[in-house]
Parts: sequence; C-alpha cells; structure tokens
Amino acid sequence: MVSLSEFVLKVNFKNNPVINLNNFDAGEIDDVLMKIQRSFDIRFEHDDLEHVKTFGGLCDAVVKKLKLKNTEACSTQHAFYMLRNAINTTIAADKGMIKPQTRLDEIFPRDTRLQVIDEIEKELGFKINLLKPKGSVVFIFSLILGAAVIGLFFWPTISGAGIVLSLAGLILAGKFGKEMPVKTLGDLAEKISKEHYRNCRRNAATVNRAEVAEKIKGYFSRDFFLEPSVVTRHSRLN
Repeated sequence: MVSLSEFVLKVNFKNNPVINLNNFDAGEIDDVLMKIQRSFDIRFEHDDLEHVKTFGGLCDAVVKKLKLKNTEACSTQHAFYMLRNAINTTIAADKGMIKPQTRLDEIFPRDTRLQVIDEIEKELGFKINLLKPKGSVVFIFSLILGAAVIGLFFWPTISGAGIVLSLAGLILAGKFGKEMPVKTLGDLAEKISKEHYRNCRRNAATVNRAEVAEKIKGYFSRDFFLEPSVVTRHSRLN
C-alpha cells in the first residue's frame, strides 16, 4: 500500500501560505491515505499516484480505483437509515425519536452504552468507533508512561512496572471508554459514511463523485487542521 508521504510534498493554496506537509508527522500523513483506502475499500499502488499533482487529482484517482457508476444518491442519508434500523432492531426505540438531530445520549444511556453499541455494530456489520475514554484518564496514564520511560535510567524495576501499569490502563480505558465525541445521530451518520463509505452506499455498485471529494476533504481538514474552504480541486499537492 502506497504511503502518502511518498508523493505529497506540499499543499499550495491560492491566497494562502504554502503548507509543507513534511512539517507534519510522517505517521499522520500516512494515516490519512490509509483512512482513505480503508473507507473506499481500495488499494493504491505506487504508479496510481505517480502523476497526481492536485487535490482534485487525488479524488479522481480514488474514483478511478472504484470503477463504479456515478449516481447522486447520498451515502450519509443511507447511513442514517442503516443506523435507525439497527437501533430499532437492537433496542426497539420509538421511530418518532430517531431523527438526525436526536442526541446520542438519549439513545445510548451511559449504564448500557457499551453493550448496546456492541449489538448495533454487529447489526451493521462494521465498527462505528464511537466510544472513547475520558481525556483526563488518557492524560493521567500517558503522564505515568512518560515518567516511567524517563525513570528507566534511574529506577529500572519500578519504572518497568510503571510502564506496564500505564499501558494496561490505556488499553482498558480504550476498551471500556464511554465518551462520545459526536453528539447527534446525524453527526454519527456523517462519521460512519466517511469512514465506511462503501458500506453506506444503498447500491454498492455506485459512487457519488461529489461525495468522494467531500469525504477526502474531511480527512485533510480534520487531520491537518486546515480550513475546508481552502481545500479545492486546484490545491497543489506537489
């Protein structure tokens, strides 16, 4: 699988300063392309991106890989219907309350949240990656981990135990976290339609080219803290 850092050198936005992606962490850059390939269920080879020079060219490369008929069907809308059906099947919720603006904490009470979301994921057939640990918990265990790593030079036995403890804490926090970064059912539908685009198409043999660009733009703007309005088809990638 090709690495984004192998072909992206800089992003040059009209009327904006040049943003050199080499200033970003290489792992973050590669992660963006991994997310794109995973969402659209494609795999780039080295020559697929050899002549890609613009953001629009990258979007076109994704569409070319998909080799699907273009339709205007909305994947986010279908993702919402999929979620609604899964929720109704799992918890028999009142259909009147299942709307895009419905708050997730109304559907997923904290005390049963882990179990219900696990059942909904089984119904959907893929992970929605909704739940996260509290930021304060992650911070504390990360702080312990950092201190333990430094302490290895002075108290290797104690620090080794601290590393094991902090890593175990982070793993458990991730497994049993109950925080929801997105707040409404509509937000969740948008999230899963971006992360599982192919799974959220009503007709898996079609693609909405305009949506492809918006989903990819979302990764660029979120992961690199770029304003979505400055990422256009003509934005230079190298």
